[in-house]
Amino acid sequence: MTDLDGKTTDGDGAAARWAPGDHILWRYRENAGDHVHICRPVTVVQDSEDLLAVWMAPGTECVKPVLADGTPLHHEPLATRYTKPRTVRRDRWFGTGVLKLARPGDPWSVWLFWEPGWRFKNWYVNLEEPRARWSDGVDSEDHFLDISVRPDGSWRWHDEDEFAEALRVGLMDAEKAADVRAAGRAALEVIDAWGAPFSDGWQHWRPDPSWVVPPLPDDWDRTPAHVSS
Repeated sequence: MTDLDGKTTDGDGAAARWAPGDHILWRYRENAGDHVHICRPVTVVQDSEDLLAVWMAPGTECVKPVLADGTPLHHEPLATRYTKPRTVRRDRWFGTGVLKLARPGDPWSVWLFWEPGWRFKNWYVNLEEPRARWSDGVDSEDHFLDISVRPDGSWRWHDEDEFAEALRVGLMDAEKAADVRAAGRAALEVIDAWGAPFSDGWQHWRPDPSWVVPPLPDDWDRTPAHVSS
């Protein structure tokens, strides 16, 4: 069946498969909370049993967390970054766009970045909860720790200090932190073996020039009526 926006759905309203060119929301819940604090409208590139690929275009209006006084999070010292009150604000994604690739069940997604002129820069493995699908997008929770992968296949960890601080202030417990570390090691096994999606040539992909930048809806933080894995 299809919903009012023409998307294919199952009987409970959860998206079964999106078509290339569909607009969906890629969202993250706050850590140790239930509210959505990151929302990025994206365009579907591919949605299959094996992979969800989406494009976040330059200039996309997004929602991101900031401190309650409007200070960007990266301007706040790490010792108080996760304990001061927060809010969210609308902003735009500047610079080149981002291609996001996610395999069902993987506790990470892989992002591709380019320099101006489509010179490939790197892959970025974002460790996160496996994404839950709903009628208009996917929801996850970021796990702080990340891995960048250069075009030559070499890699390095990122944000280990933020990961440690999140554990210290109680945004995750020791068991969850161990699971995240294990997920990182599993991702490194894929990288070292040069498995999918690194070996699939996505760095040569280009967006359809007819695509428009998807808008950020007013109800970007709505609670899905039905969520599926």
